[in-house]
Amino acid sequence: MALGVLNNLSAIYAENNLNNTSNSLQTVLQQLSSGSRINSGADDAAGLSLVNGLGANSTALTQSATNATEGVGLLEVADGALSQVTSLLNRAVTLATEASNGTLNATQTAAANQEYQSILAEISTIGSTTTYNQNQVFTGSATGVNIYTGDSSSTGASVDTLYFAALSSASVGDAGGTVTYTAANAAAPATISYTAVASANNQINLKTTNLSSTAGAETALTDLNLAISAVAAQDGYIGAQINTLNSINQVMTTQKDNVVSAQNAIQATDYAAATSSMSKYEILSQTGIAALAQANSVQQEVTKLLQ
Repeated sequence: MALGVLNNLSAIYAENNLNNTSNSLQTVLQQLSSGSRINSGADDAAGLSLVNGLGANSTALTQSATNATEGVGLLEVADGALSQVTSLLNRAVTLATEASNGTLNATQTAAANQEYQSILAEISTIGSTTTYNQNQVFTGSATGVNIYTGDSSSTGASVDTLYFAALSSASVGDAGGTVTYTAANAAAPATISYTAVASANNQINLKTTNLSSTAGAETALTDLNLAISAVAAQDGYIGAQINTLNSINQVMTTQKDNVVSAQNAIQATDYAAATSSMSKYEILSQTGIAALAQANSVQQEVTKLLQ
C-alpha cells in the first residue's frame, strides 16, 4: 500500500476495533457490577421483554400468596367464633334438658330460662361483633368475600368466594350448601363459589324459644339440635376453605419460586463467562491501543521522505 497522509486507513481500522472493544468491555463491566446480564434493551431486547413479564408474574404470585393467607386469617376468625357458639349451644342443651324435667320448681325454671336467654343474646352479640379488618364477618351476604389469586394473567387467575351465613339467635349457622367451580376463560378468571341451600333448616330460629315450661324446653331441645348441626355445617365448610386456601398458598409460593428461577436463568450474569470476556477485552484493548499507536507512527515515515 502506497504511503500517504490524506487518510490513515490502518489507524481508522485500529480505532474502530478499539472503540468496539471498549464498548464490549464496558458492557461486561456493567454486567459484573450489576449482577444482571440484561441492563438495557440493547443487551437483549427479547430477553428483557421476557424478564419484565416474569417479574410481573413473580410480583402477582407473591401478593396472591399473601391474599390466600389473609383469607385463611378471615376464616380462622370465623372458626373461632363458631367454636364459642357451639360451646354456648351445648350449655343451652344442658339447660333445656334440665328444664324439660318436671321436678324443677318455678324459681329454678325461671333461673334456667334466664341463663338460656342470656346465651341466645350472647350468640347474637358474637354474630354482630365478630370482625376482620373492621368488616363484619357473619353478614349472610350472597356475594360473599372474594379471595383473588393468580399470576397477573387472565387465564392464570382464580377467585375463591368465601360464604358466611348470618349468625344470631334468629339465624344460627347454615345447614349446608353447594360449592361450585367455574373454569377460567378469556373474559373472567376461574371462580370457586358457595351457594347456600334455600330451606327452612338454614334459619333455625332460637329467638322464639324459651324454657319457661317443660313443653317449651322440649321444643327448644329440638331446635337446639338443629342449630348445632347448622353451626357444624358452616364450621365444616370454613375448615374446608382453610385447607383450600392453604393449598393455594403453597401452589402460589411454588409457582413464584419457579418463575424467579426462570427469571434468574435469563437475567443473571454468568460470572465465569463474564470474567473470561473481561480478560479478553482488556487484552484486546491493550493491543488495540498499541496497534493504533503503531498505525499512527507508520504515517510519520512520510516526513522522512521529505528530509
